[in-house]
Amino acid sequence: MSAVSLLRRVASPRKALAGAAVAAACGTLIVAAPAQAAATSASSAQATARQMVGDSAQYRCFAQIVQHESSWNVTATNVSSGAYGLVQALPASKMAAAGSDWRTNPATQIAWGLDYMKDRYGSPCGAWGFWQANGWY
Repeated sequence: MSAVSLLRRVASPRKALAGAAVAAACGTLIVAAPAQAAATSASSAQATARQMVGDSAQYRCFAQIVQHESSWNVTATNVSSGAYGLVQALPASKMAAAGSDWRTNPATQIAWGLDYMKDRYGSPCGAWGFWQANGWY
């Protein structure tokens, strides 16, 4: 089970201490926004991605990656590696090629992520296939 999966399981306020212990044990910490704000921005980012991706099968692949990488948190940060955003760009500043608002704009991050997936894997589903085989993309 990945550190992200473990942290998701212990993300409730009652389990915050357990989450910190898991993060310390794994050596990885994903910084997240409060749950209510995250839910609103996540659904907005998902709607934006649906429109930008277009094809429903490719959207499902894209959504799987984003869910695993950031749980649809536009400011998700892996403090260990520096990966950032919905698609966990590394280095994060690569997303500046898609727009100066890359730190906070889900559409900019989605555009960059789609370009990356198409350039490197041919499509979001190609990227998802690689992710499934390797646990990263």
